[in-house]
Amino acid sequence: MTSGGVPDHQWLLPGAVTGPTGPGTRRRTPRDWGVDVVCFLFALMCVALTHDDAVQGDPAFALNAGPDWLVGVDFWVGLAACGALWLRRRWPVGLALVMLPVALFSVTAFGAMLVVLFTVAVHRPFPVVGAIFAAHLVVTPLSLLIRPDPDLSVSTATVFVGAVLAATVAWGMFVRARRQLIVSLRERAERAEAEQQLRVAQARQLERTRIAREMHDVLAHRISLLSLHAGALEFRPDAAPQEIARAAGVIRGSAHAALEDLRAVIGVLRADTVAESAGEPEPPQPALADVPALVRESRAAGMRVDLTGEVTAPEAVPTGLGRTGYRIVQEGLTNARKHAPGAAVVVEVTGAPGDGLTVRITNRWPVGGGTGTEIPGTGTGLVGVGERVTVAGGRLEYGRDDTGDFRLAVWLPWPA
Repeated sequence: MTSGGVPDHQWLLPGAVTGPTGPGTRRRTPRDWGVDVVCFLFALMCVALTHDDAVQGDPAFALNAGPDWLVGVDFWVGLAACGALWLRRRWPVGLALVMLPVALFSVTAFGAMLVVLFTVAVHRPFPVVGAIFAAHLVVTPLSLLIRPDPDLSVSTATVFVGAVLAATVAWGMFVRARRQLIVSLRERAERAEAEQQLRVAQARQLERTRIAREMHDVLAHRISLLSLHAGALEFRPDAAPQEIARAAGVIRGSAHAALEDLRAVIGVLRADTVAESAGEPEPPQPALADVPALVRESRAAGMRVDLTGEVTAPEAVPTGLGRTGYRIVQEGLTNARKHAPGAAVVVEVTGAPGDGLTVRITNRWPVGGGTGTEIPGTGTGLVGVGERVTVAGGRLEYGRDDTGDFRLAVWLPWPA
């Protein structure tokens, strides 16, 4: 059976049952059995009361008026209608249509008819319910003409029966609306829980990506310094003992610092919850004021680095902006050590609140091929710089300039 071209099962709410082979077929739950038994007993009680009044000839029960043979037939029709209620979950609309000719002459089936109308109102949309309700309203005066009421006119009795039918349909539609609301709230809760889990997973992934970027920046800088000092020892085996001792001390210190940085990063990566890993990044967390120390560390490793520029109100630099600027300088020096060993590097840092922060790193383009001792790289350094700049809302430029030098230039917004 379909309603407006749509299979019945598509209109059913959770807990309803469709046709015997439909996708919504399922066994009745204990709650379904309880409701069905109550509905069956209610309809059976209506049959018993109306038939008993008809047999005793009670004039007060006016709707029992009619020939004697009709009273006997009506009893068996009422019992059949009660038995048909066990099919109301599968074919509510079909059963409601079958009840139309029955309602023409049967009084005992009135209770079963109310149950069927209630079922249609619960499990079908309003257009279908309205059509079924209108059909039963049309049948009502015809039934009163066949079995007239001696005390009420046809119009008055029709209004009374119509009011009972309307109340039944309204109750069923209220139950349907309440079930739809519960289903909607349940779906919203499930969707909100799924979205929350997705946000947690995304936050965890973003946090770990950020930590991986921090690990690349820190360890690449440390390890490049280690390689530079080790290379100096390799090519200067005849250096003075004091220089060898100093270089060895720098190597040991850099290795120790690299291990500490790695331990801190791994500790955060092992966090099981975003609450443990979504806070501020683990130390060390540098600021823009640490750029001079970074340059001095590179000079101590043998690089030729000049630091120029002036930052207005350096104490007012936001923490995130300062850390981003520091990482950009660090990555620029690391790239210079990797790809232009021995070249002079110029680091220029300028900025002011409202004007933004500008970082420029320039070095001579390397001449000749590699020496075979170049520091290997992952090729993702500038990609990481680009990600930082994008997150900060800045601009990035890099490549050879008009003089042939390699230039890395970054502008970052600095609110006034």
